[in-house]
Amino acid sequence: MIESIERLTELLLSGNQDEAWNIVWKKRQQGFDTFYIFQQFISVSMAQIGMMWEEDEISVADEHLATTTCDYVLSRYQLCIRQEVIKNEKKGLFLYIENEQHFLGLKMISILFEEHGWQTKLLGADSPLLHATHAVEQWKPDLVGISFSLTHHIEKANEYIEGLQKTKHQPLILVGGRVVSNYKFPLVQTNQVRFIAQLEELKELFHYQSIRGIKVVDY
Repeated sequence: MIESIERLTELLLSGNQDEAWNIVWKKRQQGFDTFYIFQQFISVSMAQIGMMWEEDEISVADEHLATTTCDYVLSRYQLCIRQEVIKNEKKGLFLYIENEQHFLGLKMISILFEEHGWQTKLLGADSPLLHATHAVEQWKPDLVGISFSLTHHIEKANEYIEGLQKTKHQPLILVGGRVVSNYKFPLVQTNQVRFIAQLEELKELFHYQSIRGIKVVDY
């Protein structure tokens, strides 16, 4: 497995989209589920790349190339699993708070929800709160996922949580990102707000969490 991760890292850094896709899809064909592929394979590889950038082993351009290559792989993965999805009526909206540029983690979460039958919309990086609340009122999602990766954005994340809680629709709010994963988050979890540190925690949500009396997963 370690050799596979190292190989994926090399392919992402070289921008080899097709070979990167092949090594990821091979894991799927070997029976690994999306949770495993995303958290134990792709995320580990991208974390290695991030560490290499922090230690000046690669350039910003190298990191950006790896990111766009990984984005391609995720988009292709998303298209393939759509053929297997049993759709339901539940809706999830996903976004990064303002001044957050990384988006791959939230894209993986959005794909996981889509795989479990949800209709999803990914607003992506650097989404203003006003736009987010407007989208909630217009589309009326059952769930809104927000993410951030920088500790100095904790106060801004709190503003998003409070703003989304005040919308008339009042969806369930999931909060994730590197800060939630690596630090003790200072905000309080409530019935409407839930913090997700690892993708695996979504399994419990899919199987047990109810939204307005409806099981998140019906099968």
